[in-house]
Amino acid sequence: MELRHLRYFVAVAETGSLTEAAETRLHTSQPSLSRQLRDLEAEVGTPLFVRGSRGVVLTPAGKAFLDHARLALAQAREAVSAARRTARPAKASFAVGFLTGHEVEWLRHITSVLSDELRTTDFRVTSDFSPAIGAAVQSGDIDLGFSRIEPQPDVTYKVIAHEPIVVILPREHALASRAEIDPREIDPLSFVGYSDTPHVLRGIVERYFEDRGLTMAPSHFLDGYATGISLVASTRGVTLLPAYVEALLPASLVSRPLTGNGPVIEVAAGYRADNPSPVLAAFLRNIDRLVSARAAGVDGGSNV
Repeated sequence: MELRHLRYFVAVAETGSLTEAAETRLHTSQPSLSRQLRDLEAEVGTPLFVRGSRGVVLTPAGKAFLDHARLALAQAREAVSAARRTARPAKASFAVGFLTGHEVEWLRHITSVLSDELRTTDFRVTSDFSPAIGAAVQSGDIDLGFSRIEPQPDVTYKVIAHEPIVVILPREHALASRAEIDPREIDPLSFVGYSDTPHVLRGIVERYFEDRGLTMAPSHFLDGYATGISLVASTRGVTLLPAYVEALLPASLVSRPLTGNGPVIEVAAGYRADNPSPVLAAFLRNIDRLVSARAAGVDGGSNV
């Protein structure tokens, strides 16, 4: 049995179609795919699929085989990644990923504390949703990720900031005249909620409302700060977002703090302890300096 047999099996199981799996997932011919599946079933010793006019369906044996096939493929990918991480020497490149929007606030501090190391290093910066940043650190695609805490195998997180969560609303909104906003004054029907993507933010805000006996009834849902800003601007609604977005708001929107003890959300630096990068080692030695520099910049408006 070869890994390609497992890849073919999983592709067909997930698409439910030999044609779709062959054309869109595997880029092979359907007759070739069928032969590979027959070879796999012969080696396993039992049918894994029931083939019909509407596609293919897993047999009970196929369902049992699927979970193990996925695990075997995941372990094979991790084995390759581990070998590559071990084989490559101290890196001449360093990749950092940011939760989209955070590079505006954090990048200058990182380049300052790593100024000596980055003179001779190929420095790469990307941005993405928080779960994707955590996954990229785990896979070794990036060396350092600034995101929410996204539990991943072999990824270590250090909390580097606690951001207040603030109200984002149109400048002409009735509540915009307030210095602080009581959450009880937010119209539940105008609230812009959250999709599954910003799950950490969603959980914090939902607990905040629940603790105060409030229930929102959103009809629009954001998956990141950009869609949140767009939805507030277009629907004239209200949402809660981390304070880092304040610098990114258009002139038509404003932010206001919540009354009392408002919710906060963590910013964390994620990395793999087995990453041999000397630039990462330098970053970890200077992480307290980074946090202090950022705090001074926020509190006093100064740069590193």
